[in-house]
Amino acid sequence: MSRYNEIFAVMKRDLRSFFNNPIAYIVITVFLSVTGFYFFMFFFYNNQAEMRGLFDLLPLLFFLFIPAVTMKLFSEERQTGSLEILLTLPVSTRDVVIGKFLAGLVFSMIMVSPTLIYLLTVILNGSPDYGPVIGGYAGVIFLAGAYTALGLLASSVTRNQIIALITGWVICFFFWGIDWVARFVPAKLNFIAMLGTDYHFKSIARGIVDTRDIIYFVSVIAIALILTIKIVEERR
Repeated sequence: MSRYNEIFAVMKRDLRSFFNNPIAYIVITVFLSVTGFYFFMFFFYNNQAEMRGLFDLLPLLFFLFIPAVTMKLFSEERQTGSLEILLTLPVSTRDVVIGKFLAGLVFSMIMVSPTLIYLLTVILNGSPDYGPVIGGYAGVIFLAGAYTALGLLASSVTRNQIIALITGWVICFFFWGIDWVARFVPAKLNFIAMLGTDYHFKSIARGIVDTRDIIYFVSVIAIALILTIKIVEERR
């Protein structure tokens, strides 16, 4: 089995486990209920056919919902002992971690995909600026990737799913909240905002392609995955 087949097999296995669990459907339902309520409230109350309100909300929802998606990826398997069985197979730790990361990211994209209905509503009722819309969804992919990797890291340090969830919340809140903290520090320290996910997400969501934003998200994902691989490898 080639490396890519191994990664795909792990990803497919974890995606299947997501949808064999009612929690996945609950997470998706609650996520879409919140985004739908907020979008249409913004749409009708402000009488504005645009996606900006939704993209402003998604970073907050991601840091709340994505750790709930990733909390089981390692912690549940460690608790049941299935992780040990998986790691005895001819598959590298790296491929297991990447496969689980992709499963979490794909699930997050499935969770977000129905929001394209909101975009259709905007198109039918107005003339949206497609630059920020495309940038917004590109930012959504990068942001989901970062929080998925951080949530996976949190899941790898414990066998308790609740602890994994809380740890994931704390880590993601740290990265999400840096931008807010930067608003209350002296001007010469404003650069710390660049360490937060919200700063770079907003930059991409404006429809501006800046390699610094892409490098930031790729770096966060890579560092989180490397740490996860190291943790899992030490317990192999």
